[in-house]
Amino acid sequence: MRLLFYKGLKQAAQWGANFVPSELRQAIKNRLKAELKDELKGELKDELKGELKDELKDELKDELKDELMSKLCEFIPEAIQRQFDLTGKVTDFKRYVEDEFLSMRGENDKASLVERLSSEWRAFVRESAGLSVEVTPTPSLKDLHQELSFLRINQKIFSPVFQLLAHKRVLFSGQAYYNAWYLSRALRDNGWKADLLNWNTQADVQIYFHGEDFRFYGDLTNELEVNLSFYLSSIYLYDIFHFSNEQAICFGWPVQGFFKERYGKYSEIFLLKGLGKKIVYTNNGCLDGVSQTAFSKWGPESVCSICRWRNEPSVCSDERNLEWGKFRNSVADYQCLLGGNRVDYNDAPTVHEVPEFYCLDKDIWHPQIQIPDKFLLPVKPEGTVWLYHAVGHKSERTDEDGINIKSSHVYLPLVEKLKKQGYQVELLEPTGIPNMEVRFLQVQADIFLDMLTFGWFGANVREAMMLGKPVICYIRPEWLESLRKEIPEYADDLPIISATPYTVEAVLCDLIVNPEKRREIGERSRQFALKWHSAEAGGRRLSSIYEGLLKGDPQLLVKS
Repeated sequence: MRLLFYKGLKQAAQWGANFVPSELRQAIKNRLKAELKDELKGELKDELKGELKDELKDELKDELKDELMSKLCEFIPEAIQRQFDLTGKVTDFKRYVEDEFLSMRGENDKASLVERLSSEWRAFVRESAGLSVEVTPTPSLKDLHQELSFLRINQKIFSPVFQLLAHKRVLFSGQAYYNAWYLSRALRDNGWKADLLNWNTQADVQIYFHGEDFRFYGDLTNELEVNLSFYLSSIYLYDIFHFSNEQAICFGWPVQGFFKERYGKYSEIFLLKGLGKKIVYTNNGCLDGVSQTAFSKWGPESVCSICRWRNEPSVCSDERNLEWGKFRNSVADYQCLLGGNRVDYNDAPTVHEVPEFYCLDKDIWHPQIQIPDKFLLPVKPEGTVWLYHAVGHKSERTDEDGINIKSSHVYLPLVEKLKKQGYQVELLEPTGIPNMEVRFLQVQADIFLDMLTFGWFGANVREAMMLGKPVICYIRPEWLESLRKEIPEYADDLPIISATPYTVEAVLCDLIVNPEKRREIGERSRQFALKWHSAEAGGRRLSSIYEGLLKGDPQLLVKS
């Protein structure tokens, strides 16, 4: 009988790595260590470092087997039986879900059915974890920890049910300026449950955000419980999680810190992956997955040489940027990029050119918006051309010599030079103004002046195009060609006027003296922005991408 049981244990060890979760195996080892006699611990120290199956191999000394067997007999059968019971119950629940889907009247009923079944599924999980099926508005930390641990231990068993319940449900965790907000509204028009969580607690950046469905303020006495409760609920309520910005694939710093301390760095994201959730990520610039060394090599001038952060490794360094890129690529099923910066971790099959993500509202940025009196520009002589040059967080991004990557050190002297030469130009340099208000200044400008060495453009330029304004900004040929491979039409129609620090004077003078040329470029800019950067365009494109992810599309190429 003992021999048969020992053989069974050896078989259990062989399939234990797949069936028995790692945390259960660890618990078994911990219990064995605690209960073995003191005089045996020394001899078994090396063996106990291995996996459970290694501990049960013939290498164990004959005189120790009986002692070990007696301890295993007490614990393993009960633990494995619990796993068998849970697996059977989960299989029954999965059949129940399949039957419910078969009995629904039509696809239009699926959304409400998925919500009901997801609620029942959480009740099942909580009951199995020994918790009340009812979730209080703000559960205790002990309650949350118990449910989270149960999900982690049994994620392989639970994943098929989560995937079966997957539907058109996406959560944007974190802001991306206002892009994710307008995109989420457009996705709702396309039949999606699309919500946005604003977990950024910094007061000074809220001027860039236009709305949220949920928000963490960071000032509650039970902040961690509130944040964890939201994270845990989102596991049952959403199937796609869309994150944006370098270092920000998370649900805020309290949640990230909780998981890091107890389970390891990024474990809250690995849990989403283990449960079959889809992860989408939006890139936000030069240090996002690309080393400073690699980025500095882009010519004709190195933008890194004039960057305020080039010598601050806590912001930008090879180690920091590449460590982030490695993690980002390890969890993201799909990544949105715009600008073709394909080096280091941006040179990956999951990275795609998706201009539509970077979207805005066509009516808020409309060429004919009504301008409040307090934003009206002062009256200037007829024929005066207003130039617009803005730098967000100007003081932080500009060094003591007035140099920044927005090329202020090029534009400001140039404007003064043109004035001395008799050109009727005035410069607008707003900073720190909410973009819901700064648009009233933007719409009165005639020409937008943007970066001359970076190689691409950002939100300010997209706003300018939507307002129907001509823009001067350096477009790096290599990035444009990289983008052309994926979206040739975007590359062909891009209306931005490319210039470098050496050519910008001639380009700007040509626009100043040619109002008809400005008007024509402005009209093309508006049409381009409507096609590629409107919320409606974003809703259509991201809906297609998300649906492909849920269906397991391995390519997810650009679809017309």
